[in-house]
Amino acid sequence: MTKYWHIINIGIQNTLVYRTNFIFRSVFGLIPLFATISLWRAIYAGKDGDNVAGYTIAQMTSYYLVITIVDALTAVTEDDWQIAADIKDGNISQFLLKPIDYLYYRLCLYGSGRLVFTACAFLPVTIFLIVQREHFVLPPDWATVGWLAVSLTLTALLQFFISFTMALLAFWVLEVSTFIFILFAFEYIASGHLFPLDILPPGILKVLYYTPFPYQLFFPVNIYLGRVSGTELYQGLAIQACWVVATYFLARFVWSRGIKKYSAVGG
Repeated sequence: MTKYWHIINIGIQNTLVYRTNFIFRSVFGLIPLFATISLWRAIYAGKDGDNVAGYTIAQMTSYYLVITIVDALTAVTEDDWQIAADIKDGNISQFLLKPIDYLYYRLCLYGSGRLVFTACAFLPVTIFLIVQREHFVLPPDWATVGWLAVSLTLTALLQFFISFTMALLAFWVLEVSTFIFILFAFEYIASGHLFPLDILPPGILKVLYYTPFPYQLFFPVNIYLGRVSGTELYQGLAIQACWVVATYFLARFVWSRGIKKYSAVGG
């Protein structure tokens, strides 16, 4: 384990080089959020009553604010591109000769990157939350905060394993950007990033729950809002954990097949 703590430490130091970039990214990332919240407020203002698909205006505002927080804590930014580059450039050869598991190596770098980005985004996001405090809903109790922490951990692992597996396509194709963008498009809509999924017709929502996408954002945010509790909460966490295990073994399987095809010269 010592070697992986060392990797995390190195990852934090390397990522801190780009801290200014992270600060600007987090600040300007709030502009689309402000536009989205303004759009929903206009929708509520032009509607009789204060309820859309079971959301009050405060809950809807909180939904997008929490989405931003969850995204900062768990999103995979450049890890998939870096993994694909390691494969194409032959950099993974060194991991085949050293007692370091490449998946765990990349997981450590992903975690260190999220720590630095979250630290850089903390101040601007906090200021934005204070400005929006009138329409910000707090978790109903501390138990909800605890279950949210569990779900966020599973969300981060799920996001990473899916992106890791997608990046491994570089073993077979020269350019993986098309596949990554297609996956991002599905995730952006089907994870609840664009809008709450329960706005969709029940049939479509039921189909989506057979995929891992709702458990990347929509499910943990609903835990925060107290819209998931009791048996539904435990079942959701169990399904989320199953997806994490499934994507982990899928990543391992794709890696093992890709290594058999991999070849590098020089170095």
